[in-house]
Parts: sequence; C-alpha cells; structure tokens
Amino acid sequence: MTTQKVKGSVLKSRLEFVRQEIGEEGLAKLMERLPEDDRKALGRLVTVAWIDFEIGKRLDEAIVQVLGGGSTRFFERLGEVSAEANLGTLHSAFLAPGNPQAFLAKAPQIYRLYYDVGWREYEQTGEREGVLTTHDAETYSKTDCLTVLGWYRKALELCGAKNVRIFEDECRASGGSVCKYRVTWQ
Repeated sequence: MTTQKVKGSVLKSRLEFVRQEIGEEGLAKLMERLPEDDRKALGRLVTVAWIDFEIGKRLDEAIVQVLGGGSTRFFERLGEVSAEANLGTLHSAFLAPGNPQAFLAKAPQIYRLYYDVGWREYEQTGEREGVLTTHDAETYSKTDCLTVLGWYRKALELCGAKNVRIFEDECRASGGSVCKYRVTWQ
C-alpha cells in the first residue's frame, strides 16, 4: 500500500499560520515536538512537492498541543487563512466571483491540487446549497477535515457568498465511509 501524499503548500500554510500566531520562537518550540525526520522534511518544504500525509498529521497533533491546548477547533481558522493566501495568489483562477456554485463545481480539480489519492465531488442540492463528498482517501484526520471546513467557508466568502455555513455530516476520522460536508449560504 502506498502512503497518501499532500502538497507542500498545505503544510507551508500550517507553518505560516503558527508563525503568525506565536512567532518564530513558538514555531521553534512546536518543531521540537516532532521527530527529527519530520523536522528535516518540513525544513525543506517546496510548495509544489508531495509530502507524506503522516508528516502533516504529526504536525497537526503538535499544533493542537502547542496552539490549541488540546482543542482542534482553531483548525477551521487555519483553513480560512490558507484559503485567503492560496486563492488570493497562486490559485486565484478557481474563484468565481458572484457564482459560488461555479466555484464549488471545481471541487474535484481543487482536491487534486492538494491530495494525491482519493477524490472529491460536489452535488448542487439547491440554489444556495450543496454537498461536498471526499471518497477513497487513504489517510484522513479530524484536523484536516476541520481545515477543509474553514477553507471552503472562506473560499465561498471570496466568491461573494454571505452567511456561509458548512456542516460535516459524515467523517472517516469518526468512523464514516466518506467525508461529507453540507454547504449553505445566502
């Protein structure tokens, strides 16, 4: 079995989030919690390179301990910051100002930018609602799912959606067969 990979940009966003929240000294303390091989891999991150998902999972666990005091909820905020950074520059072509449905229809292509295994689909269920479903990911984590929630919420706001609400109806990290997110907005 192969190990699922994630784009370096995902982990770079997390490290930048930590740097903004607690500075260089705090980032150094966080890095001390990781195994030496992880520290080396994260120290030479390239945005477009594929990195083992498990390194990211261990980084997330360290972030939870250092920044979150054991709570994972701030990962939604991390997702928002990541969306703003990536969609404001590198991946701005995905945005569909004034047309959130058109943006969500690009979910399969967006997923392939960040993950090398599995796939995501989008089903429109109403004028201002739909369902994102992630299938066949070999690895997953609750923190990654929370980041996805925040990322899509901010992305939809960047498309002009108001009062965006995203609910995780099913999660593989909680025993589900897929990760399913129900999205609504005004």
